[in-house]
Amino acid sequence: MNWARLILREIAFRKLNFGLAVLSVAAAAGCLVAQYTLLRVHDKQTERLLAAREAELRQMMARLQDDYRKIMLKLGFNIMILPAGASLNDLHNDEQPPALMPEEYAHVLASNRVMTINHVLPTLTRKVKWPEQQRKVILMGVKGEVLIQSATQKPLLEAVPAGHVVVGYELHQSLGLKAGQTLVFMGRNFTISKLMEEKGNTDDITLWINLHEAQQLLGMPGQINAILALECNCEADRLAKIRAEIGALLPGTRVIEFASQAITRAEARNRAAAQALASLQHEKEGRARLRAQQEAFAAWLIPVVLSAAAVWIALLTWLNVRDRRGEIGLLRALGVRAGQVLGVFIGRAAASGLVGAVIGAAAGVWVALRWDSGLPAEIYRQALDMGLLAAVVVTSPLLAAAAAWVPALVAARQDPAHILREG
Repeated sequence: MNWARLILREIAFRKLNFGLAVLSVAAAAGCLVAQYTLLRVHDKQTERLLAAREAELRQMMARLQDDYRKIMLKLGFNIMILPAGASLNDLHNDEQPPALMPEEYAHVLASNRVMTINHVLPTLTRKVKWPEQQRKVILMGVKGEVLIQSATQKPLLEAVPAGHVVVGYELHQSLGLKAGQTLVFMGRNFTISKLMEEKGNTDDITLWINLHEAQQLLGMPGQINAILALECNCEADRLAKIRAEIGALLPGTRVIEFASQAITRAEARNRAAAQALASLQHEKEGRARLRAQQEAFAAWLIPVVLSAAAVWIALLTWLNVRDRRGEIGLLRALGVRAGQVLGVFIGRAAASGLVGAVIGAAAGVWVALRWDSGLPAEIYRQALDMGLLAAVVVTSPLLAAAAAWVPALVAARQDPAHILREG
């Protein structure tokens, strides 16, 4: 008797039993495919979201750093270059001759582009007596910044034109000066071009004039006593490198850093980076937690469903064997071998596994695709694993056959004479 024909007739004769077996396999295969596909969808969506988030954060970080850069520029210069042996106090000292250096040093510094220095301002500062007002003031001669980047570079401190003066807050308040007025300083007439706001430091008693005019008034042509600079990177170890490089370019000088302004600038930059990284890390952690939850659910559900399907197939096969004892005995008496009987029940179980796997795989894919219809179709195409579908279709018949093995073996080993005698 044809073995395949026996299997088909067995399936046709016990349609409900076969359908229930197919249903159990389909449920197990569907859960496996749906859960695995949804995990892959989550992974692909995470990759897509994080890539977009990283691009967005890079743009945001660039904007933040640019905003902080503009804010930090308002703090002013953060590095001062002085002649060797000079101190900050010497700039405001009128009791001894000042230490000087050539004005050309500013051009040398600018032309050599020292590390991250972006602004260079040569100055001549001296505490002097204002004979016309019988008071001491700080005179600061400024030429305007020596350009480093381009002619369009915006200076931190505007140049003072020849014949003009910028007046500190305390001076113009106490003397009642107004913009546009003419004042006499050390025998020369100057037009007031700007009145400074209150700073709460020595700027309030400072007069800013053109550098060359200051050099003439002080009798120091071509000389300066300080170079102000803005260093924009503020890395932890860059000051020593700047000092070494400036020392090689400008012999007989020393570098002083305005620490509070540099620290403020560094903290601002670091804060911008930290905000961006923290936001991205929070996004990654959130996605990782969600995936862990999905994995935990799948790790619990899939074994339960697979075990239930195996037990269900074994139970259905056992019930079928029990109800068919008479038929089995008759077939054995007619010459059907034990191996053929075993093959019929195993083949029937494998067939239920194959049909159930195809139905379950299709149902699992359908559920996964409909789970979140708002996602782009490209994500689902990338998440669909044809290898998994093939593995489910191949292994399901084997697992179903294994589940039916014991009851099928019991059926094959029954003695036909004993069965017929009982019947």
